[in-house]
Amino acid sequence: MRVTEQGMTATGTTGGLGRLGAAMTDRARWVFGVWLLTLVALGAAAPTVFDSLAGAGWQANGSESVQVRELAEQHFGGNSAAAVQVVVHSDTATVDSGRMRQVIGEITDVLGRDSRFGAVIPPQQGMTISADGHTGILIAGANANTDDMVAAVDDRKAELTALSGNGVEVYPTGSSALWSDFNKANHDAMMKAEMFSWPVTLGIMVIAFGSLVAAGLPLLLTLAGLVASAGGLVLLNQMTPISVWAMNFAMMFALALGIDYALFIVSRFRDAIRQTGDARAAVAETMDTAGKAVLLSGSTVLVSLSAVLIVPAPAVRTMAVGIMFAVSFVLLATLTLLPATLGKLGRKVNAVSLPHVQRQQHRSPRFAAWAELQHRRPWPFAIGALAVLIGLAIPVFGLKVAMPSIAVVPEDAPVHRGYELVQQQFGAGAPGMLQIVAAQDIGARAAEIASATDGIAMVTPPQPASDGSGLVMLQAMPEVDPSDASMGATLDMLRDRLPDGALVGGAAAENLDLQQALDDYLPIIVGVILVLGFGLLLIALRAPLIALLGTVVSLLSTAAAFGVAKLVFQDGHGASLLGFTPQGFLDGWGPVFFFAMIFAIAMDYTVFLLATAKEHYELSNDPKVAHVDGVAHSGRVIFAAAAVMVAVFFTFALADPLPPKEMGIILGVAVLLDAVLIRLVLLPVLLRLTGRAAWWSPAWLQKVLPAISFSH
Repeated sequence: MRVTEQGMTATGTTGGLGRLGAAMTDRARWVFGVWLLTLVALGAAAPTVFDSLAGAGWQANGSESVQVRELAEQHFGGNSAAAVQVVVHSDTATVDSGRMRQVIGEITDVLGRDSRFGAVIPPQQGMTISADGHTGILIAGANANTDDMVAAVDDRKAELTALSGNGVEVYPTGSSALWSDFNKANHDAMMKAEMFSWPVTLGIMVIAFGSLVAAGLPLLLTLAGLVASAGGLVLLNQMTPISVWAMNFAMMFALALGIDYALFIVSRFRDAIRQTGDARAAVAETMDTAGKAVLLSGSTVLVSLSAVLIVPAPAVRTMAVGIMFAVSFVLLATLTLLPATLGKLGRKVNAVSLPHVQRQQHRSPRFAAWAELQHRRPWPFAIGALAVLIGLAIPVFGLKVAMPSIAVVPEDAPVHRGYELVQQQFGAGAPGMLQIVAAQDIGARAAEIASATDGIAMVTPPQPASDGSGLVMLQAMPEVDPSDASMGATLDMLRDRLPDGALVGGAAAENLDLQQALDDYLPIIVGVILVLGFGLLLIALRAPLIALLGTVVSLLSTAAAFGVAKLVFQDGHGASLLGFTPQGFLDGWGPVFFFAMIFAIAMDYTVFLLATAKEHYELSNDPKVAHVDGVAHSGRVIFAAAAVMVAVFFTFALADPLPPKEMGIILGVAVLLDAVLIRLVLLPVLLRLTGRAAWWSPAWLQKVLPAISFSH
């Protein structure tokens, strides 16, 4: 259908997005200029993003363990969970030997030159010197916040480990050192995966579009979104600490969703330019139809991720912020830069084409035949898809979660070797010492109760605060490794039995408190995401039944993905093939964060399918046409977009560290199941089975909801 000079179509007035697209085409030079200035300004800050962003933030704000850390920093010289322990070990020399004393002095000098480290406590007999005398631990207090302490370890780690030699080994360890090595290992792995995924993505795009120019547009769009979001995060970090993981996830999501959006827009534009021959009219038609679906999809993604912001954990919140930044910039580029580019390219969008490109149609005959088959035989498809999804989802009921163990850090990392030495020389629970802060008059009683608590191996005598605050600190060593399942019960028992006013913290307690917060907020987040997702679909489609079904079926792929995660990462099926040792649980942030991400992606495909189906229902008033043409026009795009996402996510499964591997497998499986079994099978079959009822809406609801049309 052609757009006339007055902006009218055969079916009515061009909508707001259509007019926006036409305006972007008319003012393409201005659009290119504004984006160039934006990218130059934000791009200047972008290269420093991984050095600028924060390394910590894995805590439950307001928890008892965070209170203990704050008290330790104020009154006990920074001997908190963020303090750095430097392990010194020799197989031949003892701590009191001249060689070991010299190294200990050099370590003290290195730490003393950095104001972020507080008082340095040398190894002490009976506390931080092993029974055989061959291992000692220096404790450097935290004289800065947790993010700065991680950065301090980043800066001094090489200098400290370089002191190893002549039979003496030096390893920084402790919570700050763990996050330092953890972030570095995961950042390196994710960067390698990203670099590998780009050429794979380009290959899939060339196959999907059959044109190098068309295939390159999604990657250029994604690159613009990445540069803008990276620079934006650096600037935002000046106001509030942003986790370095925010950029890692932003890179992944910008690539995945940027390609999704560009696929949908470019595919529709190529069909429109073929029919109209007028680039401006084609852009207007594209934005009036596919543009609405992209805007709705982006809004759904942002709404889903915004639910994560209620979790009182800075790292988790800022990961969501990072993705939201990337999605916002990619969405903005899709609605402004892409239409301007398409308007200028016109028919040249098919330049450097493969032979089959001219034969490719927007309405795929193969997917049309697939939809016709579903329409004739809906029940076998529905039963088969449900059987697979429910079968894979059943294991999720046995899923266990916990904060990551030392296993997530490479074995050759300094913190891993230091951790092992501490356990060998001081006991299995030594790396997870619990800190008890109490008033001086109940210190002795607290020590007595802690010593008698099941699961506690030993308790140090109360140490008074040096500032005369009237507080004392005790260190309680658990009997088991900090990641052991019984640690939670030990912590709960200790807190229940200690006198009122005594607080328990430490790195292990911080992990457990964070896990509890994540568990507590999970049902709330799931509920908020489902309600908001349903609300957006209802507003866009104006059809309560299909909006409800589209929301509910998204839970199936999510549950199935976590069921697979339980089989792989908890039970260890396929662990040898993927090259990891199972921890016996899924990392604790997985359910909260991955649920939001999976649901956002699932709703992305839901919007593409249902918006296309609604467009054809509006034009035909025939539910069969809506079903068949909805699949025929969106199936290829969904399939290609899913192929890109699966390729991107599965590259992370090749990473050595466990967290990127978990992310890659869970998200990759979720996208694969969602695209193949739900968007191309189950949801279309539900359209067939519900018929006209799928698009019915009561009169009162139609009056309340805004009038949104997807037809052009």
